[in-house]
Amino acid sequence: MARPRSIDDPELMAKLSGVFREEGYDGASLADLARAAGLQKASLYHRFPGGKAQMADEALADALAWFADNVLVHLNGAGAPRARLDEALANLAVFYDDGRLACLLNMLSAPEGRKRPFDSGVKAGFAALTDGFAKVARDAGATGKSADSRAIRAVALLHGGLVMARGMGDTRPFSECLSAIPETLLADTLHEGDTR
Repeated sequence: MARPRSIDDPELMAKLSGVFREEGYDGASLADLARAAGLQKASLYHRFPGGKAQMADEALADALAWFADNVLVHLNGAGAPRARLDEALANLAVFYDDGRLACLLNMLSAPEGRKRPFDSGVKAGFAALTDGFAKVARDAGATGKSADSRAIRAVALLHGGLVMARGMGDTRPFSECLSAIPETLLADTLHEGDTR
């Protein structure tokens, strides 16, 4: 009979994700990952035979599933654009602990010219968030090109705020950038000269 796992999958993914968010892919050692998980390296390898790359891939998949269930569902849903956006932004604030936690997409991004097995997941995450923000802008009255530009700026605000908060050790840049996203996406959308 197999021994019961000492840590359940959601808790394990949260702990591994925390290491990748703090240290990045290259900086996260197997010792760091095992210590965070409360497992021996051998147990960690038994659970993840693909090693650190598999751990990062599964942590990213877990984060993207959370995004789909808690952020994208609101951005892509029905209802008033501002209400949908407010729900999504509130959940993003929780996910990033109001700017105290780094973005997993950023921390797992490969340096220029390098490839990683989870690069497509990172790109898909950014694309899904950008598309969701663009849908909110379109639903508020912006046309395709304007909605797309607004969405790119909104994603840049979100992630720029995270980078600044981390670099400065102060969550205010994240809060300021997050609070600027509604105006970026929705301000004057019905009066900007767009035709639907």
